[in-house]
Amino acid sequence: METAEKSGIENPARVRFAPSPTGLLHVGNVRTALFNWLIARRSKGTFILRIEDTDAERSKPEYEKQLKRDLEWLGLDWNEGIDRGGDYGPYRQSDRYDIYQEHARWLLEQDKAFRCFCTEEELERVRRRQLQNNETPRYSGKCRQLSKAEVQARLDRGIPYTLRLRVRPGTVGFSDLVFGRIEIETAQISDPVLMRSDHSPTYNFCCVIDDFLMKITHVIRGDGHLSNTHRQILIYEALGAPVPQFAHLSTILGPDGQKLSKRHGATSVEEFRRQGYLAEALANYLSLLGWSPPTEGQEVMSLQEITGQFDLSRVQKSPAIFDTAKLNWMNRTYINKTPGSSLVKDEGADRYFIDAGLIPSQPDEQVRNWLARVIDLLKSHVDHLDQLPAESGIVFGFEGAPEIDPEVRDMLRDPEAGAVAREFARLVEEKESITAEDYRRIVAEVKTATKQKGRNLFHPIRGVLTGRGSGPDLESLIAVYEEGSRLNLPRKVMSCHERLRAILNA
Repeated sequence: METAEKSGIENPARVRFAPSPTGLLHVGNVRTALFNWLIARRSKGTFILRIEDTDAERSKPEYEKQLKRDLEWLGLDWNEGIDRGGDYGPYRQSDRYDIYQEHARWLLEQDKAFRCFCTEEELERVRRRQLQNNETPRYSGKCRQLSKAEVQARLDRGIPYTLRLRVRPGTVGFSDLVFGRIEIETAQISDPVLMRSDHSPTYNFCCVIDDFLMKITHVIRGDGHLSNTHRQILIYEALGAPVPQFAHLSTILGPDGQKLSKRHGATSVEEFRRQGYLAEALANYLSLLGWSPPTEGQEVMSLQEITGQFDLSRVQKSPAIFDTAKLNWMNRTYINKTPGSSLVKDEGADRYFIDAGLIPSQPDEQVRNWLARVIDLLKSHVDHLDQLPAESGIVFGFEGAPEIDPEVRDMLRDPEAGAVAREFARLVEEKESITAEDYRRIVAEVKTATKQKGRNLFHPIRGVLTGRGSGPDLESLIAVYEEGSRLNLPRKVMSCHERLRAILNA
């Protein structure tokens, strides 16, 4: 087993996932949530869900509801946080403003923060001048040394101000569990704003206060936050708070090497679920974006198996490439090992057939059981469940002239193949309906009568029954035809008799 020092896991770890409810949860966010969850479960620790909703204009209750649904669907349950409670709430930043104000006042009283009366226009003029001089834009420090009398005079005049951290001289650094030691001169850091002029707290200030008071031991997040970390450490220091361990996860890129976006296809959890990706497959695939298990070549794993092997020492610095083809392969693997009954009952696969107008909008138990058998026949041919209706033409049959593959049409013109097809059809016509036992007996009789076997026997039978050269197991398919033809469906399923007549007469 990895040591705590190597893996970055303490026993128990307290980690958090802190999304902003301003949009749908995308794969980068959920990969972060997954890695935090794995660390918590591996160390028998605590996974906290905190909502960072200080952006009041963009934060929406429907997005918060959706992200909770997405996490629950993926199996990423949280021990503490919104809807769960805990000893360190509230767990929405919008409910914690009094806490931020209290800590801001303390920093000001300790002279670790100062009021800045610079206007946005002044700051922008300085910024432009620094850029013209090829300097890195940073706060000039104009208000750092104002005397108490000067500050009071401005307050008396009602001049708005922001609250800035008084950055100490020297260096500030941290040892990232993925990227290693990162250290910079504090002269490169502007005195960061803690509270805006409208008295609302900034992200960096809220984040530090929350992680400190919620006793977070590990901050695991995307590498886009690397530039924030040095500022946040300085805030921890000013508060006299312990600094957690940091682990920054590399960016997820598309196959073209650009940051993953909608132009690469689905990126939100909701989109993947709507298309019929299974939660287990998506979680499994996301776990491999930037992490690899100790056993080389091991890829298809349950969350329990991943948890038993996960550690931060195997998380890679280099960007992860989101490969839709590999995700499709993994999802197909999970679909194939899931019974059709479970795909209907647990995954709601029937909704795709409802939307396509193939089954009633409120299917009864008989229809759902039949559909489960249909899905078992088709599932090996799809990457995600929404492709099932397009594959079901072999079951639902022909609304007009039968669809016959050109190679099947040519095959049935061959005298020997045609003889097999006609003999099969003749024997089927002698039965009112065909059972699996009937099918096996008829095939044996056709074999005896025509002296054909193997491919020369079964290909003509498949062709005259389905119009296709390949497809599901014929014995199972015939059972589906016979039962389906007796159901009252929006799109009729033809019996074996009807299908044989249609194809032979085409």
